[in-house]
Amino acid sequence: MRGIRNPLVLIDGPSGAGKSTLADALVECWPGRPPQLVRLDDVYRGWSGLERAGVELSQTLVRPRARSQVGRWRRWDWVNQRPGAREHVPPGEALIVEGCGAFAAGSSARSALRIWVDAPDALRRRRALDRDGGAYDPYWETWDRQWRHYVHRTVPAVRADVRLRAAPDGRTEPRPDPGAAPVHLRSRGLT
Repeated sequence: MRGIRNPLVLIDGPSGAGKSTLADALVECWPGRPPQLVRLDDVYRGWSGLERAGVELSQTLVRPRARSQVGRWRRWDWVNQRPGAREHVPPGEALIVEGCGAFAAGSSARSALRIWVDAPDALRRRRALDRDGGAYDPYWETWDRQWRHYVHRTVPAVRADVRLRAAPDGRTEPRPDPGAAPVHLRSRGLT
């Protein structure tokens, strides 16, 4: 995103698609000072918090940041099921917001780069359930219903500047492979 001061990258897609892995890779290879990374998993207010998290981040983090003000967000204490520490994100730095509903968090950001990451349902379910050692298992259906409602209501994939889809073997590559769609870039001068 050369030529854009303080870029905002939004990484959205269903649970288990590979969003966190992509965000980690972007932070690791970012030229210069690494961007701030806000994971929506740290923001959701429990297993029914998908919709609310995006709205809150839009108001408390993304909009203030666009006005060169300090952005804020509150962690969710998953162990005690209550709001946790308030975090501050200084203006003037690159920012990545990653998680289910990230496009909603950046709905007011005109110059954000929106990356949509998807995977076949069976693959993403296996990934999501495997990574949490059983803690996610009883909530999969609840979360997936919220996710599908968000997708139906906002149709986020059509707003993506970049689309990535994992192949059935788990690889996510920007080239045509059986089961993987090629990268789709909308021209917005983001090179």
